[in-house]
Amino acid sequence: MRPKAASGKAIIVLCLASFLAGSLFMSRSLSRSYVSEEEDKHLAKHLSKRLEVQKDCDEHKRKLIESKSRDIIGEVSKTHQAVKALERTMSTLELELAAGRTSHRNSEFWSEKSAKNQSLQKAFAVIGINTAFSSKKRRDSVRQTWMPTGEKLKKIEKEKGIVVRFVIGHSATPGGVLDKAIDEEDSEHKDFLRLKHIEGYHQLSTKTRLYFSTAAAMWDAEFYVKVDDDVHVNLGMLVTTLARYQSRPRVYIGCMKSGPVLSQKGVKYHEPEFWKFGEEGNKYFRHATGQIYAISKDLAAYISTNQGILHRYANEDVSLGAWMLGLEVEHVDERSMCCGTPPDCQWKAQAGNVCAASFDWSCSGICKSVDRMTRVHRACAEGDTPLSNFRFFF
Repeated sequence: MRPKAASGKAIIVLCLASFLAGSLFMSRSLSRSYVSEEEDKHLAKHLSKRLEVQKDCDEHKRKLIESKSRDIIGEVSKTHQAVKALERTMSTLELELAAGRTSHRNSEFWSEKSAKNQSLQKAFAVIGINTAFSSKKRRDSVRQTWMPTGEKLKKIEKEKGIVVRFVIGHSATPGGVLDKAIDEEDSEHKDFLRLKHIEGYHQLSTKTRLYFSTAAAMWDAEFYVKVDDDVHVNLGMLVTTLARYQSRPRVYIGCMKSGPVLSQKGVKYHEPEFWKFGEEGNKYFRHATGQIYAISKDLAAYISTNQGILHRYANEDVSLGAWMLGLEVEHVDERSMCCGTPPDCQWKAQAGNVCAASFDWSCSGICKSVDRMTRVHRACAEGDTPLSNFRFFF
């Protein structure tokens, strides 16, 4: 069968329908394309804003972290400063407390000492003659020359306030032959001061410390003198010299010197602690030579109070000088206390400058003193006048 031909109207309708359908399709496609572009722009703008916000957030966080870090560091610094300030405050309080305790102890000490001194025998000077067990002949040579004995010794002690004693400790075997010999000698002459100390040449610093402490506990004296048993002394001239410094506080009197620090072992006066005095070949600080020196009562009290913590060097004169060095002490270089033996002391006596003490520097005392003490005394003695003229008001 032949198909039936479409009518003209139908074709026109069909064409219009196709045109409308195509237009609708294109319109939607264009609309979708436009919307897609708009959405992309909007999305890009949104993403840009989000990135800016994120950047602002990151910047804010960074600033916040830096601010917090600075705050933390600042707080740590402030805390550190506060701790330091607290430590300084505590240190100051500790010092003030220590000073207060020291002041209190000193007040108690001087109160007790003042009360104790009321019962002590008053004296102008206590003169301790350092001696040893083997030195009986030296002691006898001193008794036969410049040291009063018997009733004369008692008289100058009672009337002049001058106490003279040989100073000695004990042997390593208490009650042995050496101690008994000293006991017998003391019972005859009554001129010893016994110390609670074991004798020994290398213990002279300890002995010196104990001498001043013991003497200060027995006599309330203005001065305490230490002299070796091979030195010649003019008692009148010595006490007259000391009297010139009686009104001054904390006086350390003697012939001041500054000898070399000997580091070599085996030599006389070797200093085991030489390294404390600096480089090899250095000299000691100024101190009174060990043959004879004197200290005022306040310095003797200081030694007595602090004897447990006073450092002792090998040489006793260095030890005493070290004890004085850190204090407000007047060092008096008194050359009349270190004259030479004749003709030196003899010429000075003839010129009217009588010596307080004489010895030979080369021997650290009078060379062969047992044999020569009498000759030195005849040539350099002051006579009876200076001691007779001395007055001490108790």
